[in-house]
Amino acid sequence: MSRFVKAGDVLQDTFDWGVIGWRCGPGNTGGKRFVVMDVSISPGQRHDFHKHPVQDEMIVVRSGRLEQYLEQDSEILGPGDSVFIEAGVVHASITVGDEPAVVQIVIGPSIGTDTGYEIVDMASEEPYASLRR
Repeated sequence: MSRFVKAGDVLQDTFDWGVIGWRCGPGNTGGKRFVVMDVSISPGQRHDFHKHPVQDEMIVVRSGRLEQYLEQDSEILGPGDSVFIEAGVVHASITVGDEPAVVQIVIGPSIGTDTGYEIVDMASEEPYASLRR
């Protein structure tokens, strides 16, 4: 159903590395085609190596800086920079500097009935375990 999503409507989940705000997905808007998340990764933290087997992802940096990995390659991204990640590509996001990295993520297609988000942890697998600092 079409609807306005106000700031107070964005439910948040807190993790040891930061916060995910669920802006659009099957659980809050009923959206079935894509998921939109507002994510803040705390200074010195990372959203560790993982993949989404059947979902493409777009990460847009709003503030702060990230060392963004695509498989074993990385680049530093700042405000206004973005990265497109095809389904199945292993990636990680690591803050750079003293401020949180705030990003907006669009991922699709939406999967399931709750968050719409599927993740497979790859942090303990090689070569990614060796890339962790």
